[in-house]
Amino acid sequence: MNKFVLLSLVLISIVLVSGCISGVGIAFTPMDDSGVTVEGLNTVKQANNQFAIDYYSKLNEQEDSNIFFSPYSISSALSMTYEGAKGQTAEEMANVFYFPNDDELRRSAYARLYNQINKPNDDFKLSTANALWAQEDYHFEQDYFDVIDNYYGGKVTNMDFITKTEESRLTINNWVEEQTNDKIKDLIPVGILTSLTRLVLTNAIYFKGTWITQFDSKDTREQDFKVSSDKTVQADMMSLTEEDFSYAETDDLQILELPYEGEELSMLILLPKEDLDQIELTTDNLEQWSLDLREQEVNIYIPKFKFETKYMMVKDLIEMGMPSAFNPPSKPSGADFSGMTGIKDLYITAVIHQAFVEVNEEGTEAAAATAVVMGRESAGPTIPLFRADHPFIFVIQQKETGNILFIGRVIDPTLE
Repeated sequence: MNKFVLLSLVLISIVLVSGCISGVGIAFTPMDDSGVTVEGLNTVKQANNQFAIDYYSKLNEQEDSNIFFSPYSISSALSMTYEGAKGQTAEEMANVFYFPNDDELRRSAYARLYNQINKPNDDFKLSTANALWAQEDYHFEQDYFDVIDNYYGGKVTNMDFITKTEESRLTINNWVEEQTNDKIKDLIPVGILTSLTRLVLTNAIYFKGTWITQFDSKDTREQDFKVSSDKTVQADMMSLTEEDFSYAETDDLQILELPYEGEELSMLILLPKEDLDQIELTTDNLEQWSLDLREQEVNIYIPKFKFETKYMMVKDLIEMGMPSAFNPPSKPSGADFSGMTGIKDLYITAVIHQAFVEVNEEGTEAAAATAVVMGRESAGPTIPLFRADHPFIFVIQQKETGNILFIGRVIDPTLE
């Protein structure tokens, strides 16, 4: 029987809220973004945001509860994987993630995003990191490693997956915990790495900031939250009255922007006037709603919420248009990741995304981590009232570019 290398992606994200700023162990060395252009940066940002909308729409069709994930973490991990894809596999991945075909444009833009996210800031913490963990005696193309190192900051560490499988798993998981301020633990569960593992790619993103205008916990009250027409729950509602915020309104929708200290990042809340089906979520609409925002006094009521999500993404990604990446190379339309090893010996077997979010009066702390595991295997005039007492969508974004770092939907703020 022929033997192939399997490519298993495990994506886990976690987000919670805290008011104080603390350090996180991500060392930052600027990447080579010398070839970046405004057009290239906007193209990659649009690609990330379009995937965010596409995957949100996919989950919206099949999930009846809260939604939360990090499109930036997923796109970053899959972009590193895409760098080793060829032929039909690469074409399908580019179609799903909207990756630009121009290598220099794509790589320089990702490098610039990496540098922007990691630049030091006294007002908040925002950082991302990548790493590669390679079987010490297995052949990989040096050109592939060089691309990941130069544009994504993914340094290679030699590992012994064959005789020290569990030790390797713990080493990688410890790295992830360090990069995410101990918010993501056990990224790679027992059984994912085996003596046949040959390469693991990891991505981490971390954010921690405080609202410019914080909520006073003394004003938080238990109030009705209408989950559906026949279900109402009691939720802890935070409130701010007669405060200036960027706000916009359409016939069907209210839009509120809550900025973080430093004013480089913000949370955008999309609140339908009746139900979520009224919101036509597209990248064009998001851009237009952001342009429509005007600073004015607003009375706002927003629930505290905390919940976890987990998505097994293989079926979703196949249905979204990239089946070849999950086919063994020996089969028709089999995967081609020969850019990594020089031969067709890789395919994707699993993609998992897990997330946690908690929002309270002080601010937002967010982290996401991604692991790609490869192993050898057989086989108005009045003050507007913004009362979020029914389901809504929220986005954590970079304000200047509109790049979406996290996106979610609150159906029931009392669910954990």
